[in-house]
Amino acid sequence: MELTASRVLLHVYHYNEIHSSAIANDYGKTVTPIRLQLERFEKAGILVAKNVGRSRVFAFNQKSPFVKPIKEILSIFYNSLIIEEKENILSTRRRPREKGKPVYGRT
Repeated sequence: MELTASRVLLHVYHYNEIHSSAIANDYGKTVTPIRLQLERFEKAGILVAKNVGRSRVFAFNQKSPFVKPIKEILSIFYNSLIIEEKENILSTRRRPREKGKPVYGRT
């Protein structure tokens, strides 16, 4: 599977903030091309980064006029995915599930 810029943005959309090694682990790819793509988005003003320890965590730049239309397009794509595809692409949980929260879409 080829890793595209849209897949990187899909991860940022799903997790709200993410670091490059998390995306690399989900796709089984090296970190360098993902980090470079995230940095391109940061340079374009679509993403912002903050340092958390030794890691750089990326999130959407809410001040950018381009973010709202990009998120709308990602929302359409994200909502069109079936649950099995979401589990394959976005399989890793980044935070613990809230206590008592029901699990939708599973039998």
